[in-house]
Amino acid sequence: MTDQYWMQQALQLAAKAEEAGEVPVGAVIVKDGVLIAEGYNQMISLNDPSAHAEMQAVRQAGQLLQNYRLTDCTLYVTLEPCSMCAGMLVHSRLARLVFGASDYKTGSAGSIMNLVQHPQLNHQLEVTGGVLADQCAAGLSAFFQRRRQEKKAARQTAATVVPGLSDPPTPDDPA
Repeated sequence: MTDQYWMQQALQLAAKAEEAGEVPVGAVIVKDGVLIAEGYNQMISLNDPSAHAEMQAVRQAGQLLQNYRLTDCTLYVTLEPCSMCAGMLVHSRLARLVFGASDYKTGSAGSIMNLVQHPQLNHQLEVTGGVLADQCAAGLSAFFQRRRQEKKAARQTAATVVPGLSDPPTPDDPA
């Protein structure tokens, strides 16, 4: 199975996150060519800021393998990991990270920093970025564009529903 194949699996999980109203990020962990764990963003539904797709998948893999060290495993994730997840990946001794879209705001696998290959840390991961990057980025972009439109529509609705917010001032209104 190729990196593209596994990234497609992660994209399916990203769609599941989006259906749940979460930022559409999905992740799978593969060991010896076999899917052993998966996860998708669930921060909102679990009220847990650490419930990122990578975190969910690594927790599941650790339970399955009965070991926190994932030395012979590869993580496929649709978005470059943040610093929280990158640190966790180093601690898990994951062998390889494959990500789709780069994250130029919080990416910690090469975009704004490279925690997963920092020479002073006790473990460095092999990293492959940009796998199905256009598909991964398109899903995220569409999600955030839709979210911005929803917020704008909600503000416009609130302005028309709340008296006085959208009405021009009248001569009787105090200044």
